[in-house]
Formats: sequence, C-alpha cells, structure tokens
Amino acid sequence: MKLKLIVPVAAQQKSWVRYFALPPLNLLYVAALTPKDVEITLVDEHVDRIDFEEEVDLVGITSLTATAPRGYEIADEFRKRGVKVVLGGIHSSALPEEAIQHADSVVIGEAENLWPEVVEDFKKKRLKKFYQSSQKPSLENLPLPRRDLLQGKRYLTKNFIQTTRGCPFDCDFCSVTRFFGKRHRFRPVGDVIKEIESLKGNFTVFADDNVVAHKKYAKELFKALIPCKKRWFSQADLTMTQDEELLKLAAQSGCEGVYIGFESLTDIGLKKFRKYINFKDAINRLKSYGIRIEGSFIFGFDSDDKKVFEKTLKFAQELRLDMATFHLLTPLPDTKLYEKLERENRIIERDWSKYDLSTVVFEPKQMTREELQEGVRWAMRKFYSLSSIAKRLFPPPFKTLPHIVAYNLSRKANFLRSLKR
Repeated sequence: MKLKLIVPVAAQQKSWVRYFALPPLNLLYVAALTPKDVEITLVDEHVDRIDFEEEVDLVGITSLTATAPRGYEIADEFRKRGVKVVLGGIHSSALPEEAIQHADSVVIGEAENLWPEVVEDFKKKRLKKFYQSSQKPSLENLPLPRRDLLQGKRYLTKNFIQTTRGCPFDCDFCSVTRFFGKRHRFRPVGDVIKEIESLKGNFTVFADDNVVAHKKYAKELFKALIPCKKRWFSQADLTMTQDEELLKLAAQSGCEGVYIGFESLTDIGLKKFRKYINFKDAINRLKSYGIRIEGSFIFGFDSDDKKVFEKTLKFAQELRLDMATFHLLTPLPDTKLYEKLERENRIIERDWSKYDLSTVVFEPKQMTREELQEGVRWAMRKFYSLSSIAKRLFPPPFKTLPHIVAYNLSRKANFLRSLKR
C-alpha cells in the first residue's frame, strides 16, 4: 500500500513562506501512526511539487482555512484518477460537511485516536465518511515524528517539537481552543528531552501556542533542557517576565527568542492586561537575558479606529521589537468571532483562500474596508523600512544575530513583492 501525505499552499503564500517554512509536524505524527507495511511519501508544497501521475493508493491532505481551496483542488484531481482521499486539519474539522464534498473521508480533530482505524478501514474497503473521537488523545508515549520523510527538503529548521496542546484562554478570533481544547495536555518532560537529544543541530522551535502557559511544567522542562545545550524559539506571553525563576531558567535553557501576541492596543482584553504589566519593562527584562522578541499585532477589532495603525507602529518601534507581524482580524470558521460577524451580517467574503490574515474579509466598524487594508500595509511598510530596522536593532543591547537582520530585510523584500502581485 502506498500513502501520500500532502500539505497544500495557497498561491499567494509561496513567495514568502518557502524561505521560513517549518515542517508539517501534524503529518509527521500521522506518518508515525501508520502501520510499518505502508509506504509513505510526504509532499509539502512549501518546498515540493505534487506528482499527480505517481502511483498511489491513498492520499491524506491537511489544510488551514486559507489553503482549503487548494487542498480541495488537489483532492478533486486525485479522486478523478480513482484515488481515495482523506481530508483533515483545522479547516476540515471545522467544516466537515463542506470537506466531504471533496473527499472519501474526513478526520475531525486530532489524529492519534483515529488514524490507525482509517488505514485499517481503507485496507478492508470500508472507509467511513467521518472519523471523530469522543476524547482528546493523551500525549504520553507518542511515537517520534517521522523526520526521515523530510530528507532532501529545505526548512528553516527540521527540529520542530510540540510539548503541550490546548489553551484555556479561548480568544474569540482563535481556532486553537476549538481544535485542541481548553485544557492543557502535556507530554512527559522525559519524552521531550529524549526527542530533542535525537535531533541533529542545536536549534529547535517549539510548536506550542504558549510554552510558558503552565509555569510549573515550563520550569520542569527548562531545567531538563539546560544540559542539552540547545537554542530554541517559541510562542510565549509577557507574564513570564514576572517570574524571575522562570525567566532565568528560560535563558539558561537556551531561549533565543519568543513570539509574543500583543494583538490589539485598543481591544478591551489588552487594556486589562496592561493594568498589571508594564510592556517596556517586560521587554527590557527579556532583552537583559539575551531573549529577542517578535511581536504579533491584529488590526480590525471593533474598538479599532483609523488611529490604531500609527499608535501600534509607534508602540512597536519604541519597544524596539526585533521583529513583528501585522495581521488582519479574520473570522475563521467555527470561532466565536465568525459566529458574531455572521449574526451581524458583516462577512463579505466567502473565498477561503482570502482568509490568509492579510486580506479584509468582513465589514469593519470604525473604518472602511479599504482603510483597514491600507492601514495594515502602511504599518508593515513603516516597521520594515530601513530607518526603522536601524533604529530598532542598533545599537543592540547584546550581540546582533545576523539572521535577525536578514529576517527583517527578507520581510521588507517580500512585502514589496506582494504589492506588485
């Protein structure tokens, strides 16, 4: 039996993401869950081309909302050739009735409790339309991801590891909680360390949505990481700066940078956050430990008016953030935000390929769609201008890493290319 696992990529993403792509960890786990007698190939459109002529028995495709149309296109092409197709991932799990129109089966939710059954049912020619588990899978004794399938593929790093799943915050715009659940689940620290020690190279990215969300677990993990002498990057939040032990352990364990979701300077949730955290002090504390910061901002909340772009840019520059992403609020299916805007009849775009976090797909409250679209482009252009890069990165509080400068220049170049499309 031959199985092909595929990661689709939207056309507008290809020019940028291929330079900073990370491996599809979800499909590496799916491959690890597949019986040994199945021959597996992995095709990631970030770095590969799909050979539709290659002989294959079963195709598995995972997609986000923005890549769902491309995923459906790939699925339809294989089904025309008589190949059975299984769809999975966040978008298919959110809209399984839509996904089944392009597939023979849809896996809803995480694969650990489901995939072996899917393969067995395929072998016995009894595939069901939908597979869904009533329980979230345990993260204990997970098989090691099949990184051998990445051979010959170019990624920012192949050392991409997940230590926890789930998020209790349940933000209105986020699809993570709906997919992974509100309760944190943890991999045993010993299992994580065993995996890290098996990897080549000394740089690792943790796939966690917030690696410091559970402080006790994070401290245990960081203590165990120290002897490994690895460098790492992950998503986190600024509360880590209020715990001196946690911050120190993060630095000692090799933390090189963190991705911080500031989200909105006008949203009510952030206003509450600011009551007990001084952002400037928190950023300076991170930098004092040699930890760089990439900030994430979202434009388009109902509390945002046209002043938010200049305000956010000034905030990011004054904090001297090393990097930043500026996204547009996007009502992803099966989120509270989607349900709210649907009720208010404010969703104006149903082409999922435009749900890429950089295209306006709904009617804003305090500005026009055009003003919102241009505002995020303006912020991006200004933040990654040469003068802004120089002011933010020089003189550095510690040795400037060449790849940080390269990242900033690459973001600037990609932004200019995107304006020409």
